[in-house]
Amino acid sequence: MPDEPRHQVLAANGARIHVASLGDGPLALLVHGFPESWYSWRHQLPALAEAGWRAAAVDVRGYGRSSKPAAVDAYRMTCMVADMVEVVEALGESSAVIVGHDWGAPIAWTSALLRPDRFRALALLSVPYSPPGPFRPSAGFRAMAPPGGEEFYISYFQQPGRAEAEIEPDVRRWILGFYYSASGDAPPAPDAPMFAIPAGGRMRDRLVVPEILPSWLTEADLDHYAGEFERTGLTGGLNRYRNIDRDWEDLAGFRDQPITVPSLFVGGERDGPTVWGGPAIERFPTTLPGLRGSHILPGCGHWVQQERSDEVNRLLVDFLGGL
Repeated sequence: MPDEPRHQVLAANGARIHVASLGDGPLALLVHGFPESWYSWRHQLPALAEAGWRAAAVDVRGYGRSSKPAAVDAYRMTCMVADMVEVVEALGESSAVIVGHDWGAPIAWTSALLRPDRFRALALLSVPYSPPGPFRPSAGFRAMAPPGGEEFYISYFQQPGRAEAEIEPDVRRWILGFYYSASGDAPPAPDAPMFAIPAGGRMRDRLVVPEILPSWLTEADLDHYAGEFERTGLTGGLNRYRNIDRDWEDLAGFRDQPITVPSLFVGGERDGPTVWGGPAIERFPTTLPGLRGSHILPGCGHWVQQERSDEVNRLLVDFLGGL
């Protein structure tokens, strides 16, 4: 078995989707979040391949070597699901297990919700499944802002060009600050200030940039991520946030619907979306009746498959082996 993944650029849903894959066997499709890439699964590709799976990590549209449409609504969730369906088909398969982290988790669960015929099992990292509900997401995120005129980061990301303006002057430093501040290595931050942007300020004003990299992120890793985003920019990734209300409208017919395929959840004890998602985790018996396991990793932050690669690999291999 080769040590390096095979890179392909596939035609899918009228777009170009880059995939890095390793191994032979049934297909496990790995979907990254913001601001990441296929590379975020670098530790999982060989582990899943060794376990007998064909592990394929995509660059979601807007990232890496994949297409970057100009229109904001080209990043709506229904487009993302169509991309995943056609990637499976382009890889010569009729179905796959889908694994998602961060924004990749909603992409994965919506794929399983809309197309259980194509996605026969589901693993979610960081963001717990919560079915489409009755309230407009943008209103909910505004309500999560602390008092005093601060903005919750998802609200801050809504205006095109606003976040890009603070990132562009020094992409590498911003990426490092974002990764570190959301990780389990960052110092405790009362009320998660990195996710609350001060009135008239920037997100980077709340990011902590470490003098020494955490053990899970090497200089080579940071160089890879920074190089990708210096080349592509971050507008494609940010446009995913700019479709939250559009997604809510598109998926109105699936409100309160459970996902019945076999599922797994893994989150970090210090991961913001996992902590905020506590009520959603409590509803798993109803919303994920096929759940095979729910795991919170002590001391772990947001980047679970990178911060705790060995533990996540074991949990994924065990889950996949039980299907």
